[in-house]
Amino acid sequence: MAQTDVLLTKQPVPQTIPACELPPKQYDVARNTGAYTSSGLATSGFRTAKYLVDEWFQNCYARYHQAFADRDHSERQRHESRQLAAETEALAQRTQEDSTRKVGERLQDMHCWKSELQHEVGELGAETDLLLAQKQRIERALDATAVPFSIATDNLQCRERRQHPDLVRDYVEMELLKEAELIRNIQELLKRTIMQAVTQIRMNREHKERCEMDWSDKVEAYNIDETCARYHNQSTEVQFHPHSTKFEESASTPESWAKFTQENLNRAERERLASVNLRELIDCILRDTAEDLRLQCDAVNLAFGRRCEELKVAQTRLYQRSHRPNVELCRDAAQFRLVNEVEELNMSLAALRDKLLEAEQSLRNLEDTRMSLEKDIAVKTNSLFIDRQKCMTHRTRYPTILQLAGYQ
Repeated sequence: MAQTDVLLTKQPVPQTIPACELPPKQYDVARNTGAYTSSGLATSGFRTAKYLVDEWFQNCYARYHQAFADRDHSERQRHESRQLAAETEALAQRTQEDSTRKVGERLQDMHCWKSELQHEVGELGAETDLLLAQKQRIERALDATAVPFSIATDNLQCRERRQHPDLVRDYVEMELLKEAELIRNIQELLKRTIMQAVTQIRMNREHKERCEMDWSDKVEAYNIDETCARYHNQSTEVQFHPHSTKFEESASTPESWAKFTQENLNRAERERLASVNLRELIDCILRDTAEDLRLQCDAVNLAFGRRCEELKVAQTRLYQRSHRPNVELCRDAAQFRLVNEVEELNMSLAALRDKLLEAEQSLRNLEDTRMSLEKDIAVKTNSLFIDRQKCMTHRTRYPTILQLAGYQ
């Protein structure tokens, strides 16, 4: 009823009957008993169950006044019901417009985050492809070190077959051992780098998948809210969902919702930057290892040249060929406002239901009064029929004065 009092802002309709009862005429209470009353007369057998005229008037007045009071109460109920319905409709319209605006703002927020996620997914996917290409380069470089290592070990094994006294630990053997150790260290470094690249690729894909899932959820939520924004009172798809106003325990808040997406973007960006740094590191490793191997190869060749003066031509050729260019090195305030909308509508509906119950009770009272009046009319019609048709017709045969005086 509190909500009903709030919604009823206009003045109620004026009453059709005065607030006080009609003329306070005092009637003596008729007691149809005693020696000198009608019950004590000779005709008492015909009048013991009858009412006095004053009692009859009092009864008619009471029924008349009750009928007017019930009608006045019914008119007030109808007026208040129409007023409440109009105000409820206006409130529902304002609430619906506000909710539609809130849903539109939510759509703008989701579109912004969705675009950011889509951009980051594209960037992270492209970066992962570049890192995969770098990983393949490392694998090819690791495979390429097998040949120099086999050459160095073969040279060492061949020099073990020298005869005395040339079987000495000379400068050439020291450079060959240094070359073999360098190749083993480079192979270990390349293997660790490959494992690091594999881990980074896995992290890139995991965060890309998280962003894609977040993007997919936002696309689905965007489509749902876009459909909700198009709903209106004439939509044929709308229906009642009594439990839709309940919040899920796992429901997020606008702050946690934005924070979740922002954290996904930040983590994806960090992994993308880490991937960029790893690619640059791989470039440096490949460049440095290639140079180190080439320099060590030159040092071994130089040692062989010093040892074998007779191979000057071959040394010169090898030295000149060592200067050839290498191969090119290279991511609702609506619930609340909707919820608030649904809650406000529920309160308004509750007020309308209460008013409907009052109107139905008023209708029942009117029907009861109508039935009572119809019964009273039937009683009075019967009384008129008896008085007019029976009594008055029979009284037309009453003897005249002349007859009563004996003249006729």
